[in-house]
Amino acid sequence: MTFQWTAVAAFLYGEVGVILVLCLPFISPLRWQKIFMIPLWSKMAVFWNKMFLTIIVLLIVLFLDAVREVRKYSAIHVNEKVANVNTNAFDHIQMKLFRSQRNLYLSGFSLFFWLVLRRTVTLLTQLAKGMTSHAALETQVNDATEAAKKYMAENERLQEALSAKGSSKRKESAEATDEKLKKEVEHLKAELQKTSNAFHKAKNEVTAVKKQSEGLKREYDNLMKEYERLQGSLNEAEDKKDL
Repeated sequence: MTFQWTAVAAFLYGEVGVILVLCLPFISPLRWQKIFMIPLWSKMAVFWNKMFLTIIVLLIVLFLDAVREVRKYSAIHVNEKVANVNTNAFDHIQMKLFRSQRNLYLSGFSLFFWLVLRRTVTLLTQLAKGMTSHAALETQVNDATEAAKKYMAENERLQEALSAKGSSKRKESAEATDEKLKKEVEHLKAELQKTSNAFHKAKNEVTAVKKQSEGLKREYDNLMKEYERLQGSLNEAEDKKDL
């Protein structure tokens, strides 16, 4: 292989390795978010979009070049077969056709896995943010629940104290205080309901992101099986060439 196709093959294997590492189940999205927040990655994030687009353009150019080579040698292969040329020339054309097809698979899968890698990183980041929001909302719900219980306990103590005293003036004052406490309790209940709704919404978002991540993982597994099948076909073709 020439230098550029050797680089594309190495890039493809590197992409496969990185995607496999990102899909490891025992590394949580929160851990990946901490890794992505390392100062070195933060500095590289400025150039990430430019690098992403540059690599896409290079892979597209290589892919189009491989398509051109496949069409070129496919046409020559048919013409040479019809012309019944000598065996060495025919084998040489087949070798060129095999290499162009191999380069087509390398560039195509490299381009596809590069897009899959970008999407995987985005989904991991979104899932980590959703889990963080979920934990924060859960904490807020627990705090609001504790505060509501505290106010209700104080309200009950005030009612017991008021029932023991027969002064009407104090009763009026206690009723005003009780009314105020009731309003505060209602306000806290409303806040609790609002926080609970936000918590359920965040939970649904996290579930949706998890489903997207699982769908992406299943798609990646199917693509890996297809890639292994194509790789096996290429190896069989190369063995036949060697024979």
